Amino acid sequence: MVSLSQHGVAHLYREHHSWIYQWLYHRLGNSADAADLAHDTFLRVMVREHQYHIEQPRAYLTVVAKGLMVSWFRRKHIERNYLVLLAERSEQTHPSTEQHYLIIETLVEISLLLEDLPHEVRLSFLYAQLEGLKYQDIADKLNLSLSTVKRHVKKAYLHCLTAMMDHDC
Repeated sequence: MVSLSQHGVAHLYREHHSWIYQWLYHRLGNSADAADLAHDTFLRVMVREHQYHIEQPRAYLTVVAKGLMVSWFRRKHIERNYLVLLAERSEQTHPSTEQHYLIIETLVEISLLLEDLPHEVRLSFLYAQLEGLKYQDIADKLNLSLSTVKRHVKKAYLHCLTAMMDHDC
């Protein structure tokens, strides 16, 4: 059992860092990525306020690492798709390194925001926003009624608006 005081995190790190690194390396197949996520796992543990003892440190670290790994895979997927689109554009229109980073971060945030929506709502919204489809075309494509598509897009807009208002507070 480990208490997560500052001393407890140091103990947790000493006892389990190499194990979580190996666990991540086995799943990612890349030493640098495994080292980064192992580091991030312990950072996540440190910034959380823990008022309890950890009975099973490896199980706890695995849960934290899995969450970070899911986020990492999402980010890599988004970044790969963005780079494919960027490759289709002329070099003159490529963003700076800083802009590239901000674009990827924004796309990840948007992805997380839209992930909260039901599948048909998300698709309706994306078809309207990204492909510029008319509501009737979306209805035909998704085999939905026109009124359902309108309701879905409205729900997505409200969801985004609420998130923006929450973020500003």
